[in-house]
Amino acid sequence: MKHGTICAYMILISLGLRETIAQTPLPFPPSDTTQVLNEIVVQGYLYNRPLGEVPASIAVLREQDFERYSNTSFLPAVNTIPGVRMEERSPGSYRLSIRGSLLRSPFGVRNVKLYWNGLPITDGGGNTYLNLIDFNAITSAEVIKGPGGSLYGAGTGGVVLLTKQVSTFPSLTLSAASGSYGLRGYHIQGEGGTQKVKASVQYAHQRAEGFREHAGMQRDALNGDIIFSLDAKSTLSASLFYTYLFYQTPGGLTKSQYDENPRQARPPKTTAPTQPGAVDAKAAVTNKTGYAGIVYDYDWNLQWSSRTGVYGSFTAFKNPTIRNYESRDETNAGARHETRYAFRRQTWKGKITLGGEYQFFFSPVDVYDNIEGNPGNTQSSDELTSGQLLLFAQAELELPAAFFLTFGASTTLLQYGFTAKLGDPQGSQSRKFEPVFSPRVALLKKVAPSISVYAAISKGFSPPSLAEVRPSVGTYNNALKPETGLSLDIGMRGEIFERQLLFDITVYDFRLKETIIIQRTADGAEYFVNAGETSQRGVEGKLSWSPPIKTKVVSSMKLWTSYAYNHYRFCDYVQDDVDYSGNRLTGVAPTTLVYGLDLTAWRLYVNLTGSSTAAIPLNDANTEYAASFNLMGARLGYKDRVSKNFTFEVFAGIDNAFDETYSLGNDLNAIGGRYYNAAAGRNYFFGIKLHPGWTRSAN
Repeated sequence: MKHGTICAYMILISLGLRETIAQTPLPFPPSDTTQVLNEIVVQGYLYNRPLGEVPASIAVLREQDFERYSNTSFLPAVNTIPGVRMEERSPGSYRLSIRGSLLRSPFGVRNVKLYWNGLPITDGGGNTYLNLIDFNAITSAEVIKGPGGSLYGAGTGGVVLLTKQVSTFPSLTLSAASGSYGLRGYHIQGEGGTQKVKASVQYAHQRAEGFREHAGMQRDALNGDIIFSLDAKSTLSASLFYTYLFYQTPGGLTKSQYDENPRQARPPKTTAPTQPGAVDAKAAVTNKTGYAGIVYDYDWNLQWSSRTGVYGSFTAFKNPTIRNYESRDETNAGARHETRYAFRRQTWKGKITLGGEYQFFFSPVDVYDNIEGNPGNTQSSDELTSGQLLLFAQAELELPAAFFLTFGASTTLLQYGFTAKLGDPQGSQSRKFEPVFSPRVALLKKVAPSISVYAAISKGFSPPSLAEVRPSVGTYNNALKPETGLSLDIGMRGEIFERQLLFDITVYDFRLKETIIIQRTADGAEYFVNAGETSQRGVEGKLSWSPPIKTKVVSSMKLWTSYAYNHYRFCDYVQDDVDYSGNRLTGVAPTTLVYGLDLTAWRLYVNLTGSSTAAIPLNDANTEYAASFNLMGARLGYKDRVSKNFTFEVFAGIDNAFDETYSLGNDLNAIGGRYYNAAAGRNYFFGIKLHPGWTRSAN
């Protein structure tokens, strides 16, 4: 990226944005720890530092960010982060993209690594079932943009760290929500404990009929977290969940079908009477997953500390589709270890981290004819395995003159296995990827006590996931190459005018080689190819302003906005003798803008949110675009304390207030032009949250 372009971008995004939370005291039990108002401590890259001292493009969402909306989905809060896009093709069917990584995900989350309380929930095959995580199961999320290979292994699309905090304060939470298109759910949670042991247990049920025909969803989630303080030096924590998830898949529509009736499910194909529509095929997903993880932390002395975790999960997955009926069981197990050494010299100090992570994955996959939602004759029977070892090291130095230097690197060893037990030919194949070295160097300078600038350069490696080497087309593609990429980030963040105005601005240049692209066969099955090289340049900014309003009525106000400019292009991509070089990257909006107002007055609060998304290319040829759209929503609530032991909150709101028709979760490169999955029209929600509990004397 030329220096003049960088300067122009920096001037442009000085108008853009970084949201910070203006906390207002609420009549709810306080957390165990007290932090300086507005200070965000970042765990990403193991920094454990205030955001202003972190040389990385990281966004942080906290509990109050999620609760600006309907309390049923992460999606609207995640989409306030510039450069991040979360989609929901139908209730329960999530996709997540960080800086264009959506291109590899027909459904689910790929090429983005997710951790829950410090351990991976991305399986060894490279897939993450984000839709299993209940809205109430986390209290904060950190989104790391760009390659995170120096500490988190294979992946060029970023890293998400999900955390559930547990308080010693005894409390009980009861909540219920309802809304348009059959939305309803309830949640119960109890937590508390002592300094020696504290725990949280919760159950949540959610269901919806959906905006479209054949778009029903049901999720039941049971979560538990427990933390033991064994002694002054060590803690043992455990996290587990079991989720039952069922959701129907209405399928993509052509433009004419979408314009005629965006609420309809995919109809039968008139030119192929044997291919049913989504309703006749009873297309749906059933996912039953149990996950458990245990982490042991030990402080050996003032310099040395370590963290060791082990985890495992099992998934039973069934998916009748228009083409077939797929059934698979997935067993996933792994471990992660980190050893840290902190040291201090006269004028500087630092920390060195060494560690490793191992993941094992095994999955038998059986495919049958789909007989009205039931398995028929067997089409194929395969077994997939993977083993992945990550070794990493990182050094952080806090230098004189307020410089912060980080350099780290990792190497990844990965092997896939495939066994065909049915058909011709039968037999086994394996693939061992060459070890990849993924370095990262970052430097930050605090130019003022509350303003910092930074630059970071990192290399990423992303092998094809098992779902990409063995996609729904049913053949095993052992020749699909891994992606490799180099990313340069330059950023500035800070607080001015006595912390009233907060900003976070990033300019980046990401070059990705052997980009993995989704393609589809005539009957709609997906397969994947390498698309040569892509150039992904962009500007991301967030800004928030919290004036010092303190009256008897109005206690706080915040205006905020975020903006992303995405200049994403294919650089060297020829497919079936057609040259797509120079075209826009499929599935990425050139610009997105989100803005909002948060106001607290007396015991009332209001959250207003608006967004604007530019037209999105739906195929590699850029001949079809999803139209741009503008959304507006609001939530109004009332919080009060009935007594010292009982608080409550009621809220109501509206989404898509202008009843915009738009597609959220497009099927990219769809055969026959079936790109469109209509999102809900104007819809309403309301809910109640009760906190019957105890006072601190109850301890």
